[in-house]
Amino acid sequence: MSEEELRELEKEVKKLKRISSEWAGQVHDLVEERLPAGYAEIPALAQSTFDACQAWAEANARLMAAQKG
Repeated sequence: MSEEELRELEKEVKKLKRISSEWAGQVHDLVEERLPAGYAEIPALAQSTFDACQAWAEANARLMAAQKG
C-alpha cells in the first residue's frame, strides 16, 4: 500500500470513528432526555449505531493490517 493510500485509509478511519461517536451521542441523548416515552426510537437508533461502529471496525482492521505490512 502506498503512503498516499495509507493516509487516505487513516483519514477514513478517523471519519468513521467520528460518525460512530455521533451515533453514540444520539443514543445517549435518547437515554437521558426521551426515555421512556421515546422507546420506539431504540431499534432504528441502535441499528444505525451498530452499523456505524461496524464500518469503523472494518476500516480500522484494514488500517492495522496495512500498517503491519
